[in-house]
Amino acid sequence: MTKPTRSHGLRQIKPSAQPRTLMDESGAKSDPIWRAKVLTLYPEMFPGPLGVSLIGKAREKRLWSLETLDIRSFATDKHRSVDDTPAGGGPGMVLKPDVVAAAIDASLAKVPKDREKWPVLCFSARGRPITQERVARLAACDGATLICGRFEGIDQRVLEARDVEEISVGDAVLTGGEIPAMALIDAVVRLLPGVLGTLESTVEESFSAGLLEHPQYTRPPEWEGRAIPEVLLSGHHAKVAEWRRSQSEATTKERRPDLWRAFSGDTE
Repeated sequence: MTKPTRSHGLRQIKPSAQPRTLMDESGAKSDPIWRAKVLTLYPEMFPGPLGVSLIGKAREKRLWSLETLDIRSFATDKHRSVDDTPAGGGPGMVLKPDVVAAAIDASLAKVPKDREKWPVLCFSARGRPITQERVARLAACDGATLICGRFEGIDQRVLEARDVEEISVGDAVLTGGEIPAMALIDAVVRLLPGVLGTLESTVEESFSAGLLEHPQYTRPPEWEGRAIPEVLLSGHHAKVAEWRRSQSEATTKERRPDLWRAFSGDTE
């Protein structure tokens, strides 16, 4: 009796460190859950903090991806100029519309045409403040193009022509949009499936319920004469929840009256 030349009824299985959810049926890596395309004059600043901790590990697992596009590479003159003086006079320089538009168009070449699934954002001190609700909607997209402004800003015409949403991470002026871009990417990526350990980590935190988060404590029970509130050591879950809620409300009233008015419906 001759031996069979190959096995019958068995599949060959090879060990792999790649999670099955990130591989297609052929064994190839699937596309990341979320993609960031960053337009910047300083691509060497990335990934920076985004390459470490949970966000960095998520990138290694291809839960998200990062691509930087050097705005200067889209300049067409021999000096590779990306800015010019403000129309009407004044200090500083303004990023040119033709250069920025070319960079935006390049970033959108291979992404969904539906801008609801792929928004274009620009960081600006005059932009709408970013909120946790907006971050959650971004996390539900396929990705985003993030423009890191510099100098006095970007020519208004390209913002209008390319339907760019201006956003702000706080009431302070920075030298550029790179740090805000990192902050926004961090906020989005931590909401993606598989990045944090538990869903509760993103539910019981500031802004998720319209309030600031309650104070947090851990061992030892007493430190430098300061004790953990007794209710947190009682084991009474209902009382713990009530205490945390009251603390969230009190902190929000004191530190963020704007959030408290929105939460409570107080128009006065």
